[in-house]
Amino acid sequence: MGSLEPLQLKTVAPPWAVPLTDGQHALIEYRVAVAGFCLVAVLTRMWSARSEVGPRYRSAVPASVAVLTVAFLSSLLLAFELLGGYHRVHGVWLPDADTIGTRTARYVDWTVSVPLLVVEGVAVSAVIGRAAFLAKLIGAAAAVLMIVLGFVGAVVVGEGTDLHALLWLGVASSVCFLGVYAVVITVVLRSLPVLPAAARTPLTAAAVLLLVVWFVSPIVHGMQGVVTGGAWTVTEHLLLSGADVAAKVVFGLLLLRVARVRTAADVLAGEDVHPESIWIDQLRQSDGTTRPVRSDP
Repeated sequence: MGSLEPLQLKTVAPPWAVPLTDGQHALIEYRVAVAGFCLVAVLTRMWSARSEVGPRYRSAVPASVAVLTVAFLSSLLLAFELLGGYHRVHGVWLPDADTIGTRTARYVDWTVSVPLLVVEGVAVSAVIGRAAFLAKLIGAAAAVLMIVLGFVGAVVVGEGTDLHALLWLGVASSVCFLGVYAVVITVVLRSLPVLPAAARTPLTAAAVLLLVVWFVSPIVHGMQGVVTGGAWTVTEHLLLSGADVAAKVVFGLLLLRVARVRTAADVLAGEDVHPESIWIDQLRQSDGTTRPVRSDP
């Protein structure tokens, strides 16, 4: 798949500017297609789950639907850029000026989807009122700034070849990155003590998953200034596509579970009504009536 070659200090060769073998190009196409199909599959699940979540937490569902839709459209754009940006000559896929779109497509996705992931998480948490509004506002603003700064440093300045831009704008982006982390961790820690026991594990798992996979982007950003070659281009696409699926598919399904558990708990506590039964893991959590089901005789 090619070797990783050390670069000069001030100029780097971005991953989209290196030739690919047939196998490397096919592997990237395969991974992008698999990620796109995963997004569509879970998008249909999220759309069908609208009626399974009470109105108190329902804003998480359209947020997840929006995240999955944006990510899928971005994967289509990425696929078109892969097909149109490379030209096969004597068994080698040579990049042209349009290949930079294989990275731009991902940043377009992240600029919209990452803030929505923060909103989605707050929507199913126990943080409410002004605190919830501030968490969404600060988290979303920090997320947008984080992505924009990373995009300018990795793609815009010198078309991804300026190591100084990669470094300093990467540092600035990392400061915003820490701000997003602080919002997510604070929301989860404030929520766990008051959530139903069955909702604590999926919420914790969702937060840990998000915090881990978000590290992939800054790692890829930093490695852009260190290594180059077809092997690294393939590795980058595999890492970013995998992280996108984890952050949008698995995270969304975990939060859907939290929302359904909390809906059932509200019905049983008499705080809400729900017109249909709620089943989780083939176990009925609440009856499908317009009156709450109480545990007292």
